[in-house]
Amino acid sequence: MSQPALKPQAAPFTVMPLTPTIGAELLDIDLAKPLDEAALAAIRAALLEWKVVFFRDQDITTEQHLAFARRFGDLEVHPFAPHKKDYPEVLAITHDKDSKGRENVWHSDVTWRECPSLGSVLRAVEVPEAGGDTLFSDMYAAYDNLPDWVKEKIDGAVAVHDFAHFRKAMRARGRSEAEIEEMNRKYPMVEHPVVRTHPETGRKGIYVNAAFAQHIVGMDKAESDAMLAFLYAQAAIPEYQCRFRWRENSIAFWDNRACQHYAVSDYWPAVRRMERVTIIGDRPR
Repeated sequence: MSQPALKPQAAPFTVMPLTPTIGAELLDIDLAKPLDEAALAAIRAALLEWKVVFFRDQDITTEQHLAFARRFGDLEVHPFAPHKKDYPEVLAITHDKDSKGRENVWHSDVTWRECPSLGSVLRAVEVPEAGGDTLFSDMYAAYDNLPDWVKEKIDGAVAVHDFAHFRKAMRARGRSEAEIEEMNRKYPMVEHPVVRTHPETGRKGIYVNAAFAQHIVGMDKAESDAMLAFLYAQAAIPEYQCRFRWRENSIAFWDNRACQHYAVSDYWPAVRRMERVTIIGDRPR
């Protein structure tokens, strides 16, 4: 049974929660139209509360997609993934019979950066008739429900993050070791807290993910591997999740500081075409 629709005070939209703590559709709002400061503040407040917000039936241009995301901060250019022609800030994510989906691992975007993403704005261009959903997991809830002994163990701990699987992909595509070393220089491994304090809400959340975290500093390999495996597994607990079924022109805007996501790869050989714009964040604390 879905949560009741809510009309926040002064918000120009209705909020339809997907679950009690994470995920909400924002209804009756058109992102193709100019948004005033009050509307933007209401969207930001909804994002902070629900960690991911969804918009339906948004037949917007690439320029409008970019303009909306820019209202929340500067945009990044992903150095490894393909971008839309003439739009370096727009990540083009296409899977079909020749390219099976591979984003089916719980992660927060670009945590291998010194200043990872604040949030991502993903638009569905073409979707399968069924399948290709995206799941989101509440990292506040995941942290809050950890056993006390785990909280004590990871209090103040930091983990190393790296773009390891992109490096592997570069080698598979035949890139030279000199080119790879240049990327290593530009994007050296970074240390981020295992438990991040959100800069706007002040809440604590798990901030290690299976895609990019490598090890916890100060732990031997066996202990680090065991702790990371335990922390990664928290994202897979259904009580912390919402699941979004895409339609053409649907948009998801998620807070990479507070949640992780998982793109379900169950639709091969159907086509799934998405475009993502990513907002630069700050250094995790």
